[in-house]
Amino acid sequence: MADPRKSTLVLVAERAGVSIASVSRVMNGLPASERVTERVRAAAAELGYVPDATARSLKVGRTEQIALAVADVGNPVYVGMMREISRVVTKAGYRLVLSSTGIDPKDQIDLLVSLNRGYADGLIMSPLRVPEELGTQLRSSRLPIVIIGSLPPGAELDNVRADSVAGMALAVDHLAAQGRTRIAFVNGPVDTVPGAARRDGYLKALAARGIEDRTQVDARDFTYQAGLKAAATLLEKGTPDAIVCANDLLAIAALNVATRRGLKIPDDVAIVGMDDTDIADLANPAITSVDLGATRRARTAARLLLRRLEKPDAPVRQVVIEPTLTVRGSSTKEENL
Repeated sequence: MADPRKSTLVLVAERAGVSIASVSRVMNGLPASERVTERVRAAAAELGYVPDATARSLKVGRTEQIALAVADVGNPVYVGMMREISRVVTKAGYRLVLSSTGIDPKDQIDLLVSLNRGYADGLIMSPLRVPEELGTQLRSSRLPIVIIGSLPPGAELDNVRADSVAGMALAVDHLAAQGRTRIAFVNGPVDTVPGAARRDGYLKALAARGIEDRTQVDARDFTYQAGLKAAATLLEKGTPDAIVCANDLLAIAALNVATRRGLKIPDDVAIVGMDDTDIADLANPAITSVDLGATRRARTAARLLLRRLEKPDAPVRQVVIEPTLTVRGSSTKEENL
């Protein structure tokens, strides 16, 4: 194989027996005949030629990459979002680049600064925390951005969010209709966007039902392991007749902790999660869960970003996805399903 450092468009063209312009078209993903495309790619492979993506992006003014920043790539709700966004942007000719930023806003800020140097054409971000510094970076960014979740004050950006308050009302109303009166809550960190919204929804839903018996425990994050500790702490305080959890990972943790303590689900304790991910249906019993429209949010966010890339001056759009409830065996007996 030839030395890649000596492999140029000229050498590829000579090897393929085509013009330099034809090589350039193939390498830039522009239309070319199947015969020319095959010959150029074969010649490039033989010579070890790899196009300079940085130089190409400077030339054409785009990278053909869209970045997605989420807190935890292991969370099933983000996996579902990633798949849907990838499906939409790939059809439009973009590659999706995934970044797991964790819950520290500094990592999100560092990513945003990096992307502003020209490493992506647009960004879809789902931040768990939105401090003022992140808001400042978002407001000043040259990059087209769509936020999945709450916007920081003063940020005029395309936005898609769930209605967690309405979702929590669905969960509490369902449990109350089953005769549950001691409805506890396992939340994630309350200083996060979803943690604060779901706590507020829980308190409002209980107040609307006139339910005064309430117990809340905040897990250190939204993971299964954190949920095990939080659920154990909750049950040490007493045994409620229902537990609402801020996501499905926490719900599965609560189910397992309750089961290990000899409690029957749903006879002794009913459990409801949020996000309605695949894992909710895989649990035993399957977990009733509030669908906050993760797939719909992801699809809408991807389309908003593509619209923004095509029409930079288009009016800002902010979309709210309404929740639904999927009832399964963790909150009601099978004969009632």
